[in-house]
Formats: sequence, structure tokens, C-alpha cells
Amino acid sequence: MTERASFILTVDARRWTLLSAALSLLPLLLLLPPLLSVVFAVVAVLTALLSGQRVLPGPVRLLLVLGMLAAIYWQMGARPGRDTGCALLTAMLALKSSELRTLRDARSLLGFALFAPFSAFLLDQGPTTMVLAVLAAVTALITLQRLAQAEGEAPSPALGGQLRGVGRLVALGLPLALISFWLFPRLSEPLWGLPERAVGKPGLSDRMEPGQWLDLMSDDSPALRVSFIGEVPAPEQRYWRGPVLTHFDGKVWVQDRYADQAPPPQVTRGAVRWDYQIDYEPTDRRQLVALDLPLQAPAGTRLDADYSLSSNVPLAALTRWRMQSSPAERYVQPLNNWQRRRLLAVPPDLNPRTAALARQWRNEAGSNDAAIVNRALEWIRSRFAYTLSTPAPGRNAVDEFLFDQQAGFCQHFSSSFVVLMRNAGIPARVVTGFAGGQRNLYGDYWVVRRMDAHAWAEVWLPERGWVRVDPTAAVAPERIYDTLEDRLNAGDGGVTLEGRWAQLGQMADYLRRGWNDLVLSFDATRQQQLLRPLGIDKLEPAQLVAIFMAFAGAALGWMAWVLARGERERDPLLRAWHRVGRRYARHGLAREPAETATDWAQRVHQQRPDPALISLSQRFVQARYAGSGLDPTLVRDLQRHRPSTGASS
Repeated sequence: MTERASFILTVDARRWTLLSAALSLLPLLLLLPPLLSVVFAVVAVLTALLSGQRVLPGPVRLLLVLGMLAAIYWQMGARPGRDTGCALLTAMLALKSSELRTLRDARSLLGFALFAPFSAFLLDQGPTTMVLAVLAAVTALITLQRLAQAEGEAPSPALGGQLRGVGRLVALGLPLALISFWLFPRLSEPLWGLPERAVGKPGLSDRMEPGQWLDLMSDDSPALRVSFIGEVPAPEQRYWRGPVLTHFDGKVWVQDRYADQAPPPQVTRGAVRWDYQIDYEPTDRRQLVALDLPLQAPAGTRLDADYSLSSNVPLAALTRWRMQSSPAERYVQPLNNWQRRRLLAVPPDLNPRTAALARQWRNEAGSNDAAIVNRALEWIRSRFAYTLSTPAPGRNAVDEFLFDQQAGFCQHFSSSFVVLMRNAGIPARVVTGFAGGQRNLYGDYWVVRRMDAHAWAEVWLPERGWVRVDPTAAVAPERIYDTLEDRLNAGDGGVTLEGRWAQLGQMADYLRRGWNDLVLSFDATRQQQLLRPLGIDKLEPAQLVAIFMAFAGAALGWMAWVLARGERERDPLLRAWHRVGRRYARHGLAREPAETATDWAQRVHQQRPDPALISLSQRFVQARYAGSGLDPTLVRDLQRHRPSTGASS
């Protein structure tokens, strides 16, 4: 065997190495922007195919590197972020197979590839990512075993045997991993913050511009899950208040920075109180939502002058918030002259037809602001339609919508309604957030999806203050008030095919929520309350350290015992034969170091007649030294043999 042959990669080892690398890349490919993932996948496949026979030339590899860097810049720009770093890692691993020639190259590729599934946890901590990461790790362990077999020129074992071996390794380390997860003391806040993502997920922000919400309203992934403690609000009350936008330049609505500094005004609350818990999906932004109107800001958040909630830190992971809300009977916020001018401001020289109509209605209604609001709603209800297919706005976007198109979605309705009200001299603003939600039939909680994003209006009326007005609901109430039960049931009382798919989706979401409860929401507070069922309300840090060290020490001791026990003899035949020898040693019949198996059996037979031991020793010698192959029943017979009774051979 030459030195070159001992290190050259076999076809089988190369296939397993490439399979492991591909499975390691899969979690990241599913989380990066789709076009970028396609580019990386194509480059990885081409690199593996083209480098199978010879090393790719340097200029070709350089061209591929530059192409993938250009693709990253095209999709993510020059802004650094967690997803940018993951994309660069994916690009490097996609080209790593071009260097795959020897066993050393294969081990190097596997080492780098294992960074990929763990980097994916920076972007998502869901069960799918976890399952894919475990699959990649198990495949890498199997591949390392096959590489070791190839290096020793030993025949590769059956896949089932390898899986059992890897399973034993995983089971060996699992107790320590679980102990570390549950008991290792957690900090209430991390020592450092995760960097933001270069490409944020669709979500609420402090601005609303044309076309911005189209991606959001086509995304059916959950935005938040809500569990109500007690009474559940009616559908017309399930408005999840987010950022309030007051400044308008003719196209874009922006949140007023003044509202971030001022405290919320006093509000006369109704008798109804809603107590609920929100599990908010990560957005890498600070904006939060609450039922209209929140009573107070939870710890770690702030409530601004417009009753909008925002987190003190970007929401880069799943967060859980306990809140209370109550609808306002009177939301009378006195407006000073500066606030009134700000809430009546419209871009000059834009939307002249809207301004003319508003002046006409004001002349006809006199000082009755409520009459103008009702007239606008009646006009919208009778003449307008709901659609997501809208043309790009022109210079006078509000005029085009109100007088020409008369069809759009909540972004158009809320923006145009507020501009119309301001031209009529009524202070108004746009409120963004979510509307509605679907009840999960399995978990008795409510799911609000990103596609439930909504925008409505608030107008300021004398003696009443701020009043919610939803012009979209006047046109398409099903867009706001539709429930899951309506979608599941057909007209004849049966369940539609769409309804059955919805039920499967409900079960999947219920399982995902269980994962969130068990794993993702296990923070420092829950860890301190871990022993509350045993009467210990709160574990102090010193107690957690002591408990962790005790359990971790026990787990390490168990691991050391299992490893030491397994190292005594790997060959099952030798292990069984030595075990027989130890049984006889207890009776003073131990084998001498220089004594052969048959000589020892003959000596034992003279002192304690046992023909079965003579037969077993002969079969052992034949299997061990004569090259006759392993008798599949020999190990079993050795394990069953006892000096006291003998064993039939």
C-alpha cells in the first residue's frame, strides 16, 4: 500500500462527505433569501460535479467567488448583519468541495460544514431547523466513521450498525446537554446583543409607503400568538395597535418622533378589561402591538404619547409579554395649537380634487365633524371595492384613489381617508397594526398572522377625543371579522378540503407553540421558578450553580463509567470469552497469563468436569485463530455459560 493510496479519497467516502456537506448547508439555504439560496445551491452542485475528476483552475474558483459576493450584495446590500455573515459562510462552503481530494480534505470539509447548521440558529430556532441540524450532525459522525474505515482499508460496516454506534454516542452526551439547558444559570440579559439582520422580515415599522405592505399581506406566517386569561374580545374589538403615523409627504407616512418622548395622555376607560399573553415572533425591529388600548407598558417596553408600544431592544428572538388592555370610552387628548397644525397638515399643491371635496362637505356640514366622517364612510361603502391589485401611485395618489380607481386595500383606504379628513379640518392620523386573528382549536389560543397586517384611521372629535374609524371594514368587513370557523365550514355544514388543510395547519401551529413553550421561552425567570412545584418559589444563582454542578458531575461520572466499560474490549467475541474467564476466577480457576484457551479449559475440566467448556474453548480457538469465521451462536453461548451448571454447546 503506497503512501498516496493511504490518503486518496475513495468514491464511497467522497459521496458521504458531499452528502454531509449538503445536509449541513440545507438549514441555511432554507433561511436565506430564495434567489440567493438558489445561486448557492447551483454553485455547490456544479463545483462538486466539475471537481470530481480534477481540481478546478484558480481563475474559475475566483470567478465563482466574485459571482457569489455580487449575489450577496445584490440581495442584501453592503449592510452587515447576521444573515450577511451566514450568507458568506454558505458561499465559502459551496466552494469547499473544489479542494476535496484526500482524507484530510474530507475531514476539513466536515469540520467547516458543521458550522452551517449551528449558524442557522442565529436566524431561526424553530423545530425544523433543529431537526435538520441534528440530521446533519448525525450524518457527519457517520461519515467520519467511514473515513476512518477507509484510512485503515477496512470494509465499511453496514449502515444500521453505524447508526447504532452514532446513536450510542448521542445518547451518551444527551444527559449532559439536557442538564446544561435546564440548569446552567442563565443571565436575565445577554452580555452582548445579536447584530441585526441586513434583510429584515416583513413587519410593522415606523413608516408606511406605497407597495410596502404587499409582501407582508401575502405572508401567512404567524406574527404573534395570544392566550386570553378570561374574557375574549369580540371580533370588532380585536385591533392590535402598533405604530401611529402622523407625518405625510404625499407618498410616505412616518411616525412622529415627538410621540416617542411624550408620556401617554389620560384616558377614560370602559368597564371591560382584557388580560392576555402575547408570544411575539422575531422581527429584528422594536415595534410591538397590543389590544387597543393598553393599560400600561410591560417591563422592557415603553408606551408613547399615541399609545404605541415599542421594545427597548430589537426583537431578534421569540419574546413573551403579559399585557392588559381596555377600550377607551373617552380618549380626549387636549390638542394645543402645534399638535392641531401637525394633525391637519397636508402637502401643499397636491390632491386638489380631495381638498375641493373636503371644503364642500365642510360648508354643507358646518361644525358637525361627525357628519363629515359618516358621509365619507357612506361614500366609501357604496362606491369602493377591496383589492390587492393596484397600479403604482402617481403624484396625486389620494385623488387617483378616491376619484379614479376607487379600489385598493387598507393602506389606500386609511391614507386617503386621513387626508380627506385633514382637508376638511378634522385632526386625523393613521394607525398601523394587525386586525382579527384565528382561534387555534387544539390549543385554545389565537394566531395573528403577518397577512393580518392592517391600517386604519383615528379622527379627533370634540367631546369624544380620538375615535377609531376603519374605512376598509366599511368595504370588506370579512377582511377584518372573518373567523377560522367560517373558513372551515362549507355552506351545507360539512368541512371543505380547504378546511381540512386548515386543520392540519392548526395542528402544526399547535406543535410549534409547544416547542416555543418548552424551549424558546425558557429564560432566566422560568429557570428560577423551575422547582416551584416542589415548594421552592425562586432559585437563587448560588443554588442553581450547586444543583447544576451536582447533576453535571453525576452525568460526567456516568459518561466516564460507560466509556471505561466500553474500552475494556471492543471485540464482542473476546469480551464474551473474558467474561467466562472472570466467572471461573471467582471459583479459584482463573486462567494463567501464558495459558492457552484449550489448556486452561482442560485444567478446569480436571478439577470441575464440564464438557461444555471444552467445546466452547475449541470453537473459540477456531473462530479466533483458525480463520474459520465467527460462529454467530458462539458469542451467545459464551454469554449463557455458567460454571455452576455448565452449558450445552
